[in-house]
Amino acid sequence: MDKYNLRGVSAQKNDVHNAVKSLDKGVFNNTFCKISSDLLCGDDAYVNIMHADGAGTKSSMAYLYWKETGDMRIWQDLVQDAIVMNTDDMLCSGVSNNFLLSNTIGRNKHLIPGEILNEIIVGFEKFIDKMKAFDIQIKLTGGETADVGDLVKTLIIDSTIIAREKKDEIINIQIQEGDAIIGLSSFGQAIYEEKYNSGIGSNGLTSARHDLLDPSYREKYPETFDQHTDIELIYGGKYKVNDPLANTPLTIGQAILSPTRTYLPLFQELFKDYKKEIHGIIHCTGGGQTKVLKFLDKNLCVVKDNLFEIPPIFKGIKDLGYPLKEMYEVFNMGHRMEIYVPKKFQEHFLESAEKYNIQAKVIGTVEQRTEERLQLYSDNICLTY
Repeated sequence: MDKYNLRGVSAQKNDVHNAVKSLDKGVFNNTFCKISSDLLCGDDAYVNIMHADGAGTKSSMAYLYWKETGDMRIWQDLVQDAIVMNTDDMLCSGVSNNFLLSNTIGRNKHLIPGEILNEIIVGFEKFIDKMKAFDIQIKLTGGETADVGDLVKTLIIDSTIIAREKKDEIINIQIQEGDAIIGLSSFGQAIYEEKYNSGIGSNGLTSARHDLLDPSYREKYPETFDQHTDIELIYGGKYKVNDPLANTPLTIGQAILSPTRTYLPLFQELFKDYKKEIHGIIHCTGGGQTKVLKFLDKNLCVVKDNLFEIPPIFKGIKDLGYPLKEMYEVFNMGHRMEIYVPKKFQEHFLESAEKYNIQAKVIGTVEQRTEERLQLYSDNICLTY
């Protein structure tokens, strides 16, 4: 049973990909983000990159948590998800600095008061200041806040980011046989994070909250879910938001709402010396650990046989009966960024990550094969895709 699809969401987004497959692919043929010619300045040596994404259904979880706890701070943290889902996609194409940011906030005014909008704006400025400390420039240019209660049950926060980069600095993904795969953990506490991060990110939140949270929330907060979804798939877990998450300093609610970690400061350093050695960077977001399949030559197989131990937030979901194979398609499961490099350079990447207190390890390699394209080894079983 594909629980994610039954909840009205999609890990692989096949409908979206089918809708856009006939569109122009941009300047490069295999970049993580679409790259356009330099329309802004008309310089053939430069390109433009524009990206739009947001916090997704994590805002529904933030609403529920706020109603249960009264904690307004959670809205500031949510903003990070709406920014990082853009910036960290863009860094996979080689862009790590000088971003112009615009936001779009759609709210149900009956449920989301002005005080929450204030917290959201503070959140944007706070993240921008945090990145400025690492010489990463993000400029908030403005945006749109719309009262659309007829369309939005609670709140949605999206961002659009644009950057301009030299054409020869763009990373066109060319994963090769023999590449080492460096995994960068999504959990723990990087030096620029204020608290422990569960690693949940901003993908799979529809399933995470419904699999973990107690059925009592169905009646209390009907505005937080789609009424067309089978009720058995709504809040079918055993936890309240203030219950502790085992082996972490977080409650269940805090863990589900951990801000999506950015890797911008680390890549700002890596790009200075090793950018030309990188064969590919994959942000394990939509599609989770299978995301790489969209960028892989058909005669290659990615073998991830040394993955991180499954973090507590994902163990909690797994223990409640979520199929493991589907989980690796929905969630990042422990690392949200992976780098494909020749093995002779792998130690440089591991050492750089350590400086930022980001756990990193060689999680696998790339082999020449035709019958399989992706193998994941987890819990002593091999999952193939």
